[in-house]
This record gives sequence, structure tokens and C-alpha cells, in this order.
Amino acid sequence: MNLKALVRCFEIENPKYRGGAIDSSISLLFKESNDPIFYKYLKNFESIFDEIIIKIRAIEESGRGKILEAIKEFEQKINDLLAELRNAEVPAQETGPFPMVQREDTAEKVYRFKIIVCGDSSVGKTSAVLRFTDRAFRKTYLPTLGVNISEKRFQHEKGVIEFMIWDIAGQSKFQITRKHFYSGARGQLLVFDLTRPDTLENIARWHHDIKIHLQENIYGLIMGNKKDLVDQRKITPKEISKLSDELGFEYFETSALTGENIDEAFFKLGEFLLKAVKSLKQK
Repeated sequence: MNLKALVRCFEIENPKYRGGAIDSSISLLFKESNDPIFYKYLKNFESIFDEIIIKIRAIEESGRGKILEAIKEFEQKINDLLAELRNAEVPAQETGPFPMVQREDTAEKVYRFKIIVCGDSSVGKTSAVLRFTDRAFRKTYLPTLGVNISEKRFQHEKGVIEFMIWDIAGQSKFQITRKHFYSGARGQLLVFDLTRPDTLENIARWHHDIKIHLQENIYGLIMGNKKDLVDQRKITPKEISKLSDELGFEYFETSALTGENIDEAFFKLGEFLLKAVKSLKQK
């Protein structure tokens, strides 16, 4: 169906079943383009899932009709929550073609950089970006074009850094359009999955693709994501070190799930870019 899902598995106890219970599940399907919102607000959906599971368990013996009524109620609550989240993410006043954006008042110099986050599909790019930006941004998603754009401002000892982060879709169907998203980028984060060797092999291809379309080298880092999946890891430090040396990029091992090294990677990239700006000014 080309959809993603939130799935909750649970057990229904009933003596009429073999073993006295039956395994069951309830799934909420959604388009991949909406993945960021479901990831960001995952905890908001958990209570609604808990409620429907309690009801299904309670009425399972009463017949299919009542279960369907419970499912419809579940669907309505999901739709209400999505409407609420949409209002939170897209303020009503931002309906014009050039919405006003409030900036924090600061006497310090603000350095703004466009950052592109690239890598194969499902390596955790969006999860890593959301872990870094959290709620401190306004998000725009362009599903037909394959890019998720977010902002993050943070303090550095040498000034305030503001990132415009372009999270570029990794699917091959966006190969033609994504080259246009590279334009104007000052930094890059190349992300791979520590449990999938093919995603590491493709990092060099991503770097080459960015280089030929920008026709210049830009500062970057390599991120090996899903560090928390220790038992599933299939890539050795030696393989990573070799690639890091070839590209001349520093390497960070991260987990979008736990947040480990996510901030450190983005802060380091900001530090590189600040040094580059100051170096140019001196020249």
C-alpha cells in the first residue's frame, strides 16, 4: 500500500481460544510524507491506542459490531488529534504568501547557514533532525518535492547560529528534483544506518552528487545513526574510518532514539562554518 504505520500489538484473554488467549494488533496507516509529525508527537498517540485496546478487550465477547463502533471512535479521536497538531504546527496567522516570522531579540551577530541532510531512505535523517530541532522551529513539508525544511537557532561562544535545515528525501524517485535543493547550501550532514552496510557504501555517492551539482566543496560531517541497535550493527569502525579519511569529514556515531551525539554533530558543523566565515573575512 506504500504506507507507513503505527502498530500496537496486544493480547486478548479468552478461554474459547486455544491457549486461553489470542495475539492481536491495531495499526494506524499514514503516508510517508507525514512521518515527521507522527514521530515528533508519538507520545500523543500512545494514550489513544491504550484506550482503544482496553475497550476491545472488554467487548471482544460481545460481537463484532461493538468493536467496529470502538474503532470508529478511535478513528475520530485520531482525526481530532491530527487537527489539533496541525493548528499547533501551522499557526492561523501564517496563511499569507509571505508570513511574518518572529525573531529573538539579540545584540549578538547571527550567522545563518543552509544545511542539507542527505542519505539513503530510512537511515533516520528526519528522526535525527527532529531530535535536534525538537519544538524550536516552524516546519514546512513538501512531500511532492521530497524535502522537509526546518529552522534551529542556538548559541555559540562566537555568536548565534541559525540553521535552515533541508532534510532531503533519499528515495530514488526524488533523484531528479533533489539536485535543486542543494543550491545555496553551506554545510552537509551525510547519514547512514549502522545496521545496513549498503547505506555506508552510498555515502560516497551522495557526496559526489552534491559536489557535482554545487560544483564546489562544502563543509560536512558523517553520521552513523542507530547506535542504540548494538546487536544489529553490521559495520566496523575500520570501514567507517576509511570513508571518513577519503572524504576528509569528521565522523559522529549517533542515535536519534536516545539523542546521543545528535546535538554534538550539529554543533560541530556550526563551529566549522563559523571558522570558515571568519577565515574568509580575514582574507
